[in-house]
Amino acid sequence: MAVKAMTSKEVTRKVFNKEALFILDVRNEGDFQDWKIEGENFDYLNIPYFELLDGVEEILEKIPSDKEVLVVCAKEGSSVMVAEMLSEQGLDVSYLEGGMKTWSEHLEPVKIGDFKEGGEIYQFVRIGKGCLSYMVVSNGEAAIIDSTRMTSTYLNFAQEIGATITHVFDTHLHADHISGGRVIAENTGATYWLPPKDATEVTFDYSPLEGGNTVTIGNTVIDIHALYSPGHTIGSTSFVVDSSYLLSGDILFIDSIGRPDLAGMAEDWVADLRESLYKRYRELSEDLIVLPAHFMIIDELNEDGSVAEKLGTLFAENHGLNIVDENEFRKLVTENLPPQPNAYQEIRETNMGKITPDEEKQREMEIGPNRCAVR
Repeated sequence: MAVKAMTSKEVTRKVFNKEALFILDVRNEGDFQDWKIEGENFDYLNIPYFELLDGVEEILEKIPSDKEVLVVCAKEGSSVMVAEMLSEQGLDVSYLEGGMKTWSEHLEPVKIGDFKEGGEIYQFVRIGKGCLSYMVVSNGEAAIIDSTRMTSTYLNFAQEIGATITHVFDTHLHADHISGGRVIAENTGATYWLPPKDATEVTFDYSPLEGGNTVTIGNTVIDIHALYSPGHTIGSTSFVVDSSYLLSGDILFIDSIGRPDLAGMAEDWVADLRESLYKRYRELSEDLIVLPAHFMIIDELNEDGSVAEKLGTLFAENHGLNIVDENEFRKLVTENLPPQPNAYQEIRETNMGKITPDEEKQREMEIGPNRCAVR
């Protein structure tokens, strides 16, 4: 039987549609345990490639005949060879095109909604990394918020819908992924906005994004209101768009809240985090749709693959928003934290413009799961 390539986009649709898939992951056990393709109805078998060099006969009985089978490795080569060995044994299998390297970089655009007087907002789901970025479109103009380094995806999408990118924002100085904001701004002539309290060490020019800023995109009715909301970083800034959507950056997620320790300032920033979540956000309309910069677990995806929920629902259901005792809150966000993101210091320095790693190095720096949340 012929071995087929399955693209990251095809796998993403299976995640969104909750389809069944059996994944044979041939990476080392540690890599698999740290980070894998996740889906609600996915089953897994992890057998390192080097254990299959002499043949796949011993694992044949572990491969189901009633499910689609996908072989996965780091960069593609090993999965192709294993898939071919399984095919020679009569199995119908596919391999992941580009491996986990490509899975980490795939962005899937999802339309979130339309604005009251024209225009729309799109969410770009980086399914393999848990990153979420946004494009606000109105009257032929577009703004991008929290872009990844895969800048061509945004540029091509804007071109397809006939929009000119005029503004690019980062809600904060990211520590888990490399921002594409500066690159997009340089390529399009757009204004690049960054919270000044996060930009004290940057080496480039930017427009200071501060509480009270109002930036118009296209029609004047679509204003992006900046809301200073420190805690994840000292400069973290949220946006209220069209009085309908709250882009919360890494302060608030659907099932968790932001961690304050990625700049080594956990004890200092706990109070800021609590004030942003328990006071500033409480003053906002509970009807706002929260659009975070990350998701932590696959359960946070809605039926259409989007990650979004009403602020009022999060006040009712998100544990991180319902800790009455301040000491208990402090303990939650400073103790028993998940491991810090891979190469997070190098990523911060890249986003400051202090270092300029090549593309392959950037890939290596970002490999792994999202680790921006406290749950």
